[in-house]
Amino acid sequence: MAVNFPNNVADGSKGFELKAASFTLPIIRLLDSDIEAVAARLGAKVEKAPDFFRNTPVVIDLSDFPSGAGPVGLPLLVGLLRGYGMIPFGVRGGNQEQNAAAEALELAILRDSYVRAGKSAANANSLESDAGTELEAEQLQPRSSGVSKGEPPPTRRVSTGSMVVARPVRSGQRVYASGGDLSIIAAVSSGAELMADGNIHVYGPLRGRALAGMNGNLDARIFCQDLQAELVSIAGHYRVSENIPAEMRGFPVQIFLDQKILRIEKL
Repeated sequence: MAVNFPNNVADGSKGFELKAASFTLPIIRLLDSDIEAVAARLGAKVEKAPDFFRNTPVVIDLSDFPSGAGPVGLPLLVGLLRGYGMIPFGVRGGNQEQNAAAEALELAILRDSYVRAGKSAANANSLESDAGTELEAEQLQPRSSGVSKGEPPPTRRVSTGSMVVARPVRSGQRVYASGGDLSIIAAVSSGAELMADGNIHVYGPLRGRALAGMNGNLDARIFCQDLQAELVSIAGHYRVSENIPAEMRGFPVQIFLDQKILRIEKL
């Protein structure tokens, strides 16, 4: 049977391009087989900032799962993550049996060709830590790939205290200041995410997402010179761009909670 290819394929034109790139993804490190305990702790974290986790790809890390803790229960864990709006992407650090179970669920198996970027910094900056799980942000990148010219720099992290970033935060980047304030002395692009347990200060246009009070701090605030945000959140109380008043856009503002109601005021 003859196969007719479209003209742009037959004449050698490019239909697609393959590239190696690095991405920062949340990592859920499973430390115990008690899925009910995992559900309780994870649910509390998601409740604080639901939009941060919605449609977010996550990697399940089994490298520290105790060998005598029984079966992992991947189907239950995957269903749990999907129930909270996350998208399980793949598994790493598992044994042969665990990897087979992951493949049956159509999850990617991340082998030695993928490495952790900044492991110690990421461990110090976990978003959730308890006896059953540890949820953290790490950068996954192919071992053979470097940072190409023009590629966004890796996400910056700190373990405690305040953080200052003096360069633009580009689309796809996440910056998290754990235990303190975050200050950005540059523009924040659409698709970028700022997170802080304390306040967030943006001395430039804020076009991405900003989530302050990630640890439940109701007194946290967001300050920016030019509000164009896709989403703003204080301790899980949020507004998306459609619900931000038009008269506040493009102006210096502060965002805060008043009796658990998110307020936006001009500075």
